[in-house]
Amino acid sequence: MVTRIDNLMHESRRFPPTVEFIADSVVGPEIYAAAAADRLAFWADQARTLHWHKPFTRTLDWEDAPFAKWFDDGALNVAYNCLDRHVLAGNGDRVALYFEGEPGDSRSYTYAELTAEVKRAANVMAGLGIVQGDRVAVYLPMIPEAVITMLAVARLGAVHSVIFGGFSSESLRSRIDDASAKLVVTADGGYRKGKVFPLKHAVDAALAAGTESSVEHVLVVKRGGNEVEWQHGRDLWWDEEMAAADVEHEAMPFPAENPLFILYTSGTTGKPKGVLHTSGGYLTQTSFTHRAVFDLHPETDIYWCTADVGWITGHSYVTYGPLANGATQVMYEGTPDSPHPGRWWEIIQKYGVTILYTAPTAIRSFMKIGRHIPQAFDLSSLRVLGSVGEPINPEAWIWYRDIIGGGNTPIVDTWWQTETGAIMLSALPGVTTLKPGAAQVPIPGIAIEVLDEAGTDVGLNSGGLLVVSEPWPSMIRGIWGDPERFVETYWEKFGTKYFAGDGARRDHDGDYWLLGRVDDVMNVSGHRLSTAEIESALVSHPMVAEAAVVGAEDEATGQAVVAFVVIKESQAHAATADEASTLLRAHVAEQIGAIARPKLVFLVAELPKTRSGKIMRRLLKDVAEGREVGDTTTLADTSVMRIITDKLS
Repeated sequence: MVTRIDNLMHESRRFPPTVEFIADSVVGPEIYAAAAADRLAFWADQARTLHWHKPFTRTLDWEDAPFAKWFDDGALNVAYNCLDRHVLAGNGDRVALYFEGEPGDSRSYTYAELTAEVKRAANVMAGLGIVQGDRVAVYLPMIPEAVITMLAVARLGAVHSVIFGGFSSESLRSRIDDASAKLVVTADGGYRKGKVFPLKHAVDAALAAGTESSVEHVLVVKRGGNEVEWQHGRDLWWDEEMAAADVEHEAMPFPAENPLFILYTSGTTGKPKGVLHTSGGYLTQTSFTHRAVFDLHPETDIYWCTADVGWITGHSYVTYGPLANGATQVMYEGTPDSPHPGRWWEIIQKYGVTILYTAPTAIRSFMKIGRHIPQAFDLSSLRVLGSVGEPINPEAWIWYRDIIGGGNTPIVDTWWQTETGAIMLSALPGVTTLKPGAAQVPIPGIAIEVLDEAGTDVGLNSGGLLVVSEPWPSMIRGIWGDPERFVETYWEKFGTKYFAGDGARRDHDGDYWLLGRVDDVMNVSGHRLSTAEIESALVSHPMVAEAAVVGAEDEATGQAVVAFVVIKESQAHAATADEASTLLRAHVAEQIGAIARPKLVFLVAELPKTRSGKIMRRLLKDVAEGREVGDTTTLADTSVMRIITDKLS
C-alpha cells in the first residue's frame, strides 16, 4: 500500500535577507548553480580548501555502494588542518577557544597554545602505545581537554569514541567493549547545576564489569576535585603526564578514508550501534557547511555552539568544523539555568558572541520562563542564529528571532543526523528568504527527495519519507563491526538511496519541512498525521511554551492524539487545567482541522528529554496508553516521568 503523510500546516510569514547582509555574505546564490552543474567537481573544490599532504585525484568511489570512498587516494592529517596550518598562516595569536566553566572560572587558548596542548597530548598517548587505528574512549565533561583529546587522537590516526558524560557505567562498558578501546580519557568529575557529578567511578565500574577489558590505561583530568579510587599502573593523572610530555610532534598524513571516530547513537537497546566516520570527506563537508551556513568571518566572528561534544553536533560544529575554519569559539561547561536563568545571555554579552547555534528545546525552555530574562542582557552582537536537533516550531522561531536576535537576525534551521555527519538542509543567510519552521533547501551539492513507501516522489505539498538520493562526503561509512546491520538499517528500503527515518514535505516553492520521525507518525481515522505539525499548532497558542504529541491506541479511530503541554510561567494562572485543555483542543482544530484535535491534553511542568534535548515521546506514549513507563536512564532528569505519572494517576 502506498502511504503518504498528510500535509496540515501552512506558514505564510517570510523574511528576505537584508541588503547589508547580502553585500557581506560569505557565499552567494551562484553557489547552487555551480554545485548543480557538476556536483563532484564542487565537492572536490571544497576539499581543496583543506591541506592535503598527498593531493587526491579521485573524488568519489561508489562502486561498492552503499560503502562510499571520498578522496580515497589522497592523504591528510585532520588535526593539522584544525591547528598547525592556522599557526603557519600567521594566525597563531588568534583565540581558538574561550572556555567558561559553570562555577565561573574561565580559560582561553590561542591557536598556537591549543596546537601545543594537542601535540603534548598526542605524545602522551603515543607513549601509552596508541597508534593508527587504535580506539580511544573519551568520557569527559564539556571542558577544553575534551577537544584537545579528540584532536590528539586524530593527530595519531587513531579513532576516538566520545561517550556523553551523563551515560551510566553499563552504557559506558558496552561502548568500550564494542570498540575494543585501548585507552580511556576521563575526569574525576564535572560541574552540573552547581554540583560536581563524578565520572571516574563510572569508568571504574565499567572496567570492573568487563571480564576481559581491552583497556590498558585510564587518563584522568582533574576538574571536580572529588575523591577517586586509583588503580596503580593503569590510572594516570592527565596534568602530570602532560607536564612531562614533549611539545614537539610532527603530524603524519593518513589516508582520507582513515577512520576518524565512532559515535554511538543515543537510546540504543541491545548491541550498541556505532556510527563510523572517516577523515577527508567528513572534514570537507563539516568545514564547508560551518563556513557557508553560519556565514563565518573567522577574523571577526565569535561563534558558540551549545552542544556537548558527546553528540554529533559537538563533533562537527564544536571541534572539527570551527577549528578547520580557524574560528574563535566559546565553550561552556554547564546548563543554561545554572547558576542563574540568564547564564547563556550573560556569556553572549561577556564574549560578544556573534553566532549562536542551539536546540529548539532550549529556546522553548527560555520561552517558558519569559522574555524578561534575555532582555536584561546586551545581545546586540548576535548576527546569525542557528537551530539543530529537531524541527523548530514557527512560534519558537519567531520568538528566537525577535527576542534573542533583536527582530532582524537570520535564523538557519538545520537538518542533519549522526549518520549524515554534517548539515544537509538549511537556509543560507544572505541568500535564502527565510520561512519560520522550515529547514528550507538542501545544502549545495546535496540531493534530497521525499518519497512514498513505493519509492515514488510525492510531489509538492505532500508528506512522505525523506531520503538522500546521492552519496555525500560526510556520510556514514558503516556501523562499527557490523556491515550487514549498516545495509539493513539505512539502505534496504530504497537501495542506493539513504533513508533517514524522518518524514518531510516540500511546499509549493520546493522548500522542505521536517515532520519528525516516521515512527512517531500517527494514524488517526485513516489519516497519517505528523506529531511535529500538531505540536507546532499547540505552541502557536499564547499560553504554551512547549508541547509533545503522541498517538495512543483507540478503538474508534485506530489512534487518538494525546498532547502533553508545558504552560508559560506568565500564563500559569490564566485558566484551570480543564479550561486550558478545552481551549487548546479547539485551537488545534482551528489551526489544522478537526481530525488533528487532541482527544486528551495533559498539562505538565516539564517534558522528558535526553541530555541532547530530544523529547522522549515513547515514554509519553507509555503514559497515554496506561503502560508501565519504559527505560528512563537516558533522560537528563529521570524524575520528570515520575512527576508526570504521579500527577496523572
